[in-house]
Amino acid sequence: MTIHKKGQAHWEGDIKRGKGTVSTESGVLNQQPYGFNTRFEGEKGTNPEELIGAAHAACFSMALSLMLGEAGFTPTSIDTTILGRRCLAG
Repeated sequence: MTIHKKGQAHWEGDIKRGKGTVSTESGVLNQQPYGFNTRFEGEKGTNPEELIGAAHAACFSMALSLMLGEAGFTPTSIDTTILGRRCLAG
């Protein structure tokens, strides 16, 4: 079985003053804004790193639920936190 899902990003301008949006095919994210300030300066908003982290956490949680189910266990809940680290060259 092949499943196709689509996400997209749109960017305008240079890296520091530019701005962008991210959207998902499902519409859960619909032109959600992001930019240099939300990625590197702590301003409220999303960034690529947290979106990747959330995707990995969701995938891991579902995979763990599957494995537990195959082993005869039914999880009450699974909470997964992904901690990403951004290393900036000094």
